[in-house]
Amino acid sequence: MAKCRYCGKEITWMKEGRKNVPVEHDGGVHKCEQAINAINSYRKVEKTELDQDLIKQYEQAINEKAKNAPKKKKWD
Repeated sequence: MAKCRYCGKEITWMKEGRKNVPVEHDGGVHKCEQAINAINSYRKVEKTELDQDLIKQYEQAINEKAKNAPKKKKWD
């Protein structure tokens, strides 16, 4: 059992194909207006909107973090 983070109703997560789908207790798919509005309100960022220097800074930080991460052991 879980609660919808947007409307607070009790839902259960069921597997449909490859996706997890929220289902209400009556068996219907759970769709609430609050969730739809929240998902649609997220700002979508295009790659061209970001400054090239900022992208380079993000890439360097990611590469540095990957370089300093502990190496995974390989199985023989």
